[in-house]
Amino acid sequence: MKPSTTAFWSGLALFAIASISTPANADPASDRNAAEVRDVLATYKAAIERLDMRGTERLFTPDSRIFESGGDEGSYTHYLEHHLGPEFAEFKTFRFNDYKIEVRFEGPVAITIETYGYRIVPKAGAPADRIGVQTSVLRQTEAGWKVINMHSSSRKPPK
Repeated sequence: MKPSTTAFWSGLALFAIASISTPANADPASDRNAAEVRDVLATYKAAIERLDMRGTERLFTPDSRIFESGGDEGSYTHYLEHHLGPEFAEFKTFRFNDYKIEVRFEGPVAITIETYGYRIVPKAGAPADRIGVQTSVLRQTEAGWKVINMHSSSRKPPK
């Protein structure tokens, strides 16, 4: 090999090793932002498990959009009034399990992917077990990270 070719391949190998061994979010600000994003979604998840959504409006922007299982639910305020509120009135309990979250940043927004199972015990009828996935997009505001878009879907778990 010519010296310039050897230098090229050596440089490429060093770049590849550095890319693999350096965490993508080694920046302390990114770590702090990721923790704040996780906190927003943990607060939302905890409210669902309490079946008490009071105060959750502060987690969403006024122009937020919610999509659930193929439907456009509108803004979070609309979703809360016309979907979650009436639905939760029929539940005895709602519990998440096997919850996992990934957070990444694309410019000024955070994108999350959550996977989980959940069990709903209604006030009347049989419990329902489901597996779900949710993608959320959040942006940082003066008041902290807020959800601008949330899309979730679920299905019965395999037998």
